[in-house]
Amino acid sequence: MLERLFKLREHKTSVRTELLGGATTFATMAYIIVVNPAILANAGIPVGPSTVATVLTAVVGTLLMAFIANRPIAVAPYMGENAFIAFGLMAFGITWQQRLGAVFVSGVVFLVITLLGVRTWVANSISTSLKHSFAVGIGLFLALIGLYETGIVTSFVAGHHAAQHLVSGTDVLAVPSVPLRIGDLGSTPVLFAIMGFLLIVILMYLRLPGAMLVGIVLTAAIGQLVGLGQPPKALVALPFTGQYSLAPIALHLDIAGVLKLSFLPILLTLFLMSLLDTLGTLIGLGAAGNMLDAKGNFPQVERPMLVDALTCTFSGLVGTSTSGAYIESAAGIKEGARTGLAAVTTAVLFAVTLFFLPAVKPLQELSYAYGPALIVVGLLMLGSVKKIDFDDLTELVPAFATVAMMVFTYNIGNGLTAGLVLHPLMKLTTGRAREITPGGALLGLVCLLYFIYGRPH
Repeated sequence: MLERLFKLREHKTSVRTELLGGATTFATMAYIIVVNPAILANAGIPVGPSTVATVLTAVVGTLLMAFIANRPIAVAPYMGENAFIAFGLMAFGITWQQRLGAVFVSGVVFLVITLLGVRTWVANSISTSLKHSFAVGIGLFLALIGLYETGIVTSFVAGHHAAQHLVSGTDVLAVPSVPLRIGDLGSTPVLFAIMGFLLIVILMYLRLPGAMLVGIVLTAAIGQLVGLGQPPKALVALPFTGQYSLAPIALHLDIAGVLKLSFLPILLTLFLMSLLDTLGTLIGLGAAGNMLDAKGNFPQVERPMLVDALTCTFSGLVGTSTSGAYIESAAGIKEGARTGLAAVTTAVLFAVTLFFLPAVKPLQELSYAYGPALIVVGLLMLGSVKKIDFDDLTELVPAFATVAMMVFTYNIGNGLTAGLVLHPLMKLTTGRAREITPGGALLGLVCLLYFIYGRPH
């Protein structure tokens, strides 16, 4: 049966190899069970149901990848997209139900353009430098969130009395001369966050499977020994009941509320982030497992893309952020995994964790434990900077604007749209209009609407 389903001999693998690869992938990405709900809590999504939604999405998406695409690739809520949902949309003042509605609508758009074969055309319309600048910007954005959440970096006005920063003779706060400053390095939680970061990167250097999760758990455990946080009150609980019921968030998305012009930049951002994340991840994983064809393309790429689109729509329905293929799957692929049997293994292990969520809950309340993981994920995404063309200003300027606007305006959407507007503009004004693709021009015009008619912040 396994041979018929997954064609093990054709892929020159075995049941043992696939099981080992799937377990390795699970170990390297299980941190998402802790980190994703902790981030989405900032959007007002309750942690207990959000944890169940995160795990359930990973189970469903990874099983779809196994049986539709027959690839050893796990699927779960994306890092970066969850930060955009929680932090990037904060200034819009929209409800978490509308944010989930945006996830669902963008998933439906993914599905339609995937079925029409348009998704790859859109992705190919974006220059290589710009694609990689998206990864760099999102990486730095995640790192900044991690630094701020852990207190390693804090607001310049933190700890000050409001009266110190009022405009003279008014009750209006003045703009601080410096937006950020270093945190209290003598604070125990800050010291533990720094220790957690170093622990994770050392374990990764030693190539320990699941280094990020191990680092989070060890940091939290040591912290609890000195009074930082509480141990779990239980280890086992039935999922879908009590505080782990999906009822408070599942199917509570507001679709009608996002079908308006003011939500265009939000939908565009989610669309582009997921599109680029998926393509970049698939190409990276294909290269890691020698699964690319002679032209460097991922064979039958429409199948994993279809899985990504279906999982995105499921994410919005069940109550979590945009989901897709996970780069951590490379760990399992390097162990020899080549088929969907590895993905089934990963999905089963995620499903088992549904019964042990009480053991996870304390970790979600300890920013000094999970915050370093955000910094490390951001660090790992910076490698894309090497693929930006620094010798061509028509490529470098849009790439720089993308990164700078993402980080310095604390909004991923601002960076994406700025880069996509500037790229065709730079080509046009420097006499290189022939390098503008139809898709690039279309994306540039749509993004321009964001700055003219949208609500940039």
